[in-house]
Amino acid sequence: MSVKIGNIDLGEFPLLLAPMEDVSDPPFRYVCKKNGADMMYTEFISSEGLIRDAAKSRQKLDIFEYERPIGIQIFGGDIEHMREASEIASAAGPDLVDINYGCPVKNVVCKGAGSSLLQDIDKMVKMTDAVVKASHLPVTVKTRLGWDDNTKNVYEVAERLQDVGIQALTIHGRTRAQLYKGEADWTLIREIKRNPRIKIPIFGNGDVDSPEKAANWRMEYEVDGIMIGRAAIGYPWIFREVKHFFKTGEHLAGPTIEERIEVCRTHLDKSLEWKGPKTGIFEMRRHYANYFKGLPDFKPYRMRLVAEADINNIYSILEEVAEKFASYDATKVLA
Repeated sequence: MSVKIGNIDLGEFPLLLAPMEDVSDPPFRYVCKKNGADMMYTEFISSEGLIRDAAKSRQKLDIFEYERPIGIQIFGGDIEHMREASEIASAAGPDLVDINYGCPVKNVVCKGAGSSLLQDIDKMVKMTDAVVKASHLPVTVKTRLGWDDNTKNVYEVAERLQDVGIQALTIHGRTRAQLYKGEADWTLIREIKRNPRIKIPIFGNGDVDSPEKAANWRMEYEVDGIMIGRAAIGYPWIFREVKHFFKTGEHLAGPTIEERIEVCRTHLDKSLEWKGPKTGIFEMRRHYANYFKGLPDFKPYRMRLVAEADINNIYSILEEVAEKFASYDATKVLA
């Protein structure tokens, strides 16, 4: 059976690209979509920034037809501002609006946003209700298990948010107190999926970094789909590898050096196209190490790439990398 969010058909077992701040921009989403991501989200966008018409927030609303289905994710601590932001986000033409109740970082939590709402479920429900009523699109939510080990309240959250109209829920298997440390625990996610009251799709998120883990957790935790985040940074091939493993039970060979160069360059070109040369080159610097992770003695090339400001010189360095490692079997070592 296909998994559906409203009228959006995601197929039998969708793989979702997580919304990651300073990562999940259109250039990154492009290479992930090309490699099999079934559903993607924008970086999370501040409701306050949207209302103030802040340039950075408005730019994050940029979506493209090839990305569909795609959701715009918003966050904030004020109910009325979130309602207004949902109208602005909906007008940008996504397929759905997603609310972030999971971000654990201090500068978000201290504003009463993100995972802070896990300490005030009543306010979370009122905020969600306001967003659902303000948008003509399906509304979904991403959250965590709870604030800390003593308040794992996502079971209640799932029921109450479904009652006010959300159409899917993604759960990161950590508490806010854990941040991104320790191991993700999906057992409570499975309990929610088994709850006979829950009719909406439940997606699991946290620590899925290999085809085997995706396949094992698909069976063990009974989720409707999996959201992948950090494992896709510099390795968008994770989506195609997981799908191949689901279909065949076998590993797909990892990307060759040529593929790594090609996708890295595509990412760079899309970054230049969307952000302009100065910002595009600067923000691409965070990705080089991940695209070429595991290559022996790659550090000198990385140092040159992150220091270079001329696009033609960057292309030349990438060509040097291609020549240097032409005979190197990256498919096995780096898979």
